[in-house]
Amino acid sequence: MGYSAKFKVWRGDDEGGALEDFDVDVNEGEVVLDIVHRLQATQAPDLAVRWNCKAGKCGSCSAEVNGKPRLMCMTRMSTFDPAETITITPMRTFPVIRDLVTDVSYNYTKARMVPAFAPPADLEPGDYRMAQVDVERSQEFRKCIECFLCNNTCHAVRDHEDNKDGFSGPRFLMRIAELDMHPLDTVDRRDVAVEDHGLGYCNITKCCTEVCPEHIHITDNALIPLKERVADKKYDPLFSVSSLFRKATGRDKAPETPKG
Repeated sequence: MGYSAKFKVWRGDDEGGALEDFDVDVNEGEVVLDIVHRLQATQAPDLAVRWNCKAGKCGSCSAEVNGKPRLMCMTRMSTFDPAETITITPMRTFPVIRDLVTDVSYNYTKARMVPAFAPPADLEPGDYRMAQVDVERSQEFRKCIECFLCNNTCHAVRDHEDNKDGFSGPRFLMRIAELDMHPLDTVDRRDVAVEDHGLGYCNITKCCTEVCPEHIHITDNALIPLKERVADKKYDPLFSVSSLFRKATGRDKAPETPKG
């Protein structure tokens, strides 16, 4: 059965804006993005919103609904009380372009900084052979749809704009972990994770995991293991002794990082 719901939707641009009140009809089975489309069709034709697949796979319709970062196409109206006023605002961490559309170019800048996958130089095409057990950990991370909700909710940049230069956020630290766990990758990315992507800014509060629409265990399966690998290299006494030995003998090439 349908009903009329009260909405507050942020309208504005990079120079400022405010919440506007709307009464919009809601039908059974609808999601927040359906309501935004109805709002465009009936009351606010100039409302800007980014979307594409409406199936939770493109990551385009990221916004904040009642203050929580969500995909609008995956947020069912049935989860709200019909008497509740629903507030829709753009992602807070990224600059507003207009209305619910934000500039997420920060994320693409950080993506280009991640060292690419590098298989062994002598590996011939067709020789990529891996057991499923060796790729299961990193395979989970491939579900990422780059909605950037994790980067949006991460307080290291959400509350500290000046951290953006040195911190890439959970999305791209997860990408580094994914490559570091790949059994065929040969690059040691531990120093890069700390120096270029700001792994030290992450204090594993799990807020990124909580908002992930693909239910990826970002903190437990990517960020914590990556921190452990960095700690092994920096603080393991055996590693330190072997490093001194390699420098003394001129064999200062870093050992290959164990994968998996």
